[in-house]
Amino acid sequence: MANPRRVKMVAKQIQRELSDMLLTDKVLQYAVLPEAALGADRYLSSLTTISGVEVSADLQNTIWLGVVKMVSVFGDERGREVAIAGLKAKAKYVRSELGRHMKLRLTPEIRFIEDESLERGSRVIAILDRIKNEKEAAARRDGEQ
Repeated sequence: MANPRRVKMVAKQIQRELSDMLLTDKVLQYAVLPEAALGADRYLSSLTTISGVEVSADLQNTIWLGVVKMVSVFGDERGREVAIAGLKAKAKYVRSELGRHMKLRLTPEIRFIEDESLERGSRVIAILDRIKNEKEAAARRDGEQ
């Protein structure tokens, strides 16, 4: 078992490395957004972020097969499905690239899981904004009467 502090540091480093790969690695970019290979603007199509990483205490395995990447994808439903499928298809590639970039004895296995918390948060904010606007409109109507 590794020191819990070291496990957190490794998780943060993996998150940084993967975020950097999403920005710079063409193989991963084309897996997340295949239209980018055809010249589509990847910034307008979808936004893929790594919202968290969980690593097992032994830095090798977990009940989720090693490293869990919580991936948030902003965009339409099709874009989200394509991005998650592309990441899952490139899990072995990501593992090998992480092994080259990081100094670990064993590179953990990787599993990508979609994280919907950012999307849920933006839906809640939209609902709260709508309620606020409705209250302001009702207050203006009451003030005019």
